[in-house]
Amino acid sequence: MPKLQEHLLGRLLGRDFDGDTYGTFTPSERQTIRILGDKIYSTQTCRLYYTSYDIRRESDTIHLTTRPDIILRAPPPDQIDDIRGYEPFWYARVIGIHHVKVYTTHTQVQDGGQVRRMKYLWVRWFGSEPNYNHGFSRGRLPKIGFVPSTDDFAFGFLDPAHVIRTCHMIPAFAAGRTTTLLPYATSVARRNGVGTLSEVDDWTNFYVDM
Repeated sequence: MPKLQEHLLGRLLGRDFDGDTYGTFTPSERQTIRILGDKIYSTQTCRLYYTSYDIRRESDTIHLTTRPDIILRAPPPDQIDDIRGYEPFWYARVIGIHHVKVYTTHTQVQDGGQVRRMKYLWVRWFGSEPNYNHGFSRGRLPKIGFVPSTDDFAFGFLDPAHVIRTCHMIPAFAAGRTTTLLPYATSVARRNGVGTLSEVDDWTNFYVDM
């Protein structure tokens, strides 16, 4: 709940999103967030709109069981020296599509007492494969894998406005499957078929289909 409170408050304050958080908040600041009726609503799909290469308005749909993987623009590097090896895109798997009716007592939020309907995605982040180079010159697709669950930022919340569109992931079959990234036999972070949670492990790596 603290992460969700920080996510909602950061958006209400208009802070820049650094890819993980909207910054840090004190416990008292987090408690200024009020979710109306303590109710969180969920759905199976989320419609996205984007501009195609021929400058047309197109749409895409996130679906929790059939099209859960998404691509978004990565935050720019902090230092010019970090541009080497910079990956312009980040990837995530959507494991929840939710909205809440929320208001805040935070003094820096304009009209904070006004009830707002806010949408957010609950995601499981992918990370780049270490020491792996890809690109057209090498004839290799980007290679990624789930961030280990022990990482503080393995899971997070995302504003749907940051999503470019859904994307297609190809399992790296040669790398096999693993339980080390999420050592739980049953988890909502794994889905296999509509309405089921039957997968007990993960593919170690995926290729991003370009």
